[in-house]
Parts: sequence; structure tokens; C-alpha cells
Amino acid sequence: QVQLVESGGGLVQAGGSLRLSCAASGRTFSIYAMAWFRQAPEKEREFVARISGSGSRTSYADSVKGRFTISRDNAKNTVYLQMNSLKPEDTATYYCAASLSLTTRAREYPYWGQGTQVTVPS
Repeated sequence: QVQLVESGGGLVQAGGSLRLSCAASGRTFSIYAMAWFRQAPEKEREFVARISGSGSRTSYADSVKGRFTISRDNAKNTVYLQMNSLKPEDTATYYCAASLSLTTRAREYPYWGQGTQVTVPS
């Protein structure tokens, strides 16, 4: 079992930055691939970024590539999402998720946090 708690969301002006954090319970954090997903009102949950257990492999959705950076600190059981050059279309609830598979498919992540809201006014 893995429990995940996100933090760091908020309201930021277009062009600004935020860093989301996701703290995980358990002593086996490093075996899990971690990902960030987001869901805007009346839209489906979409993949944002993922990172392997060691942190050596990352990938991003095209919509955030070059602006967002995913990283992890296995000593702190935490994964981060640094978000720069934020746009109104980035407004969503952001969720972190854990899986034993390095995948972009939400259904393959069995563990989820409760979400943190990011709002970028237009």
C-alpha cells in the first residue's frame, strides 16, 4: 500500500511558476514509478509527466514539454512537479499516482493522491 499526499497548488498568474509536491508513505517508494495527471472541469483526466523509480527516466505530455519538470527525492519519499510559464489552460486539479509500471495510462496506476488545485486566470 502506498498513500500519497499532494501539496503546493494555488492561484498563479499566467507566466508564473509553481512547484507541486507529493509525499508518499512506505519504505519501498523507490520501486514505484510516479506520475502526475491533471483533470480540468468536464474533461477527462490526462497524463502530464512520469518518472521511473530511480529517477533516470522521465517523459512528458506534449502540452507541458519544456515548461514542466518532474523529479523525485527517494530519501524523502517525495516526487515534485516544477511548473514554469504557466498558462490558463494548465488550470486543473493535479494528482500524483504510483505504479509498479512506468506507463502513461491512468488505469495502470493503483495508488492516487487526493489532488491539489492549480488555477491560472486568463
